[in-house]
Amino acid sequence: MSQSSSPRKKTGRRPGGADTRREVLEAARGEFAARGYQKASMRAIARAAGVDPALLHHYFGSKDRLFLAALEFPVDPRVMVEQVLAGDREGMGERLAAFVLRLWEEPAVRERLLALLRTAATTEEVAALMRGFMVTELVGRVAAGLDVERPELRVELVMSQIVGLAMARYVIGVEPLASTPAEELVPLLGRTVQLYLTAP
Repeated sequence: MSQSSSPRKKTGRRPGGADTRREVLEAARGEFAARGYQKASMRAIARAAGVDPALLHHYFGSKDRLFLAALEFPVDPRVMVEQVLAGDREGMGERLAAFVLRLWEEPAVRERLLALLRTAATTEEVAALMRGFMVTELVGRVAAGLDVERPELRVELVMSQIVGLAMARYVIGVEPLASTPAEELVPLLGRTVQLYLTAP
């Protein structure tokens, strides 16, 4: 009596399935952590997940969207860039201030942003990932639309203003900043941001 052979293991890349997206996100987190945002590639992530690179493009479209999904980032920075650069140059600061405060005032978005902010403040690995992503996808894009000296530095100063506001208002709860209605803060923050973005 011949011994029954064990079923042969299938080889090759796996097709998309119920768990594939989760496994791709896990592989993406590993690749981003190991290589940083700029050096991690869609092809390497696909290889780590055991799937065809075309599947990543099907699920996520691009590396920046995959990164946002992997870190559960609640905001697409490209939307922010569009908000800043759309319309007249004199209104850039107030448009950005309104957009940012509107986001932070949404409890679900605020909870996720605060989690990322706290993690980046205490974990160098996450901070490095966020730096690489922001420099490539946010700072560079906004700076390219500015006609001023040292545009990258100016955009980073805007980011420092926004992060500082978030820490003081939503984390530390400094009064009266913490309880001031967002609509009152928009023009005040907007004027400061406008100076960073357009002042000679």
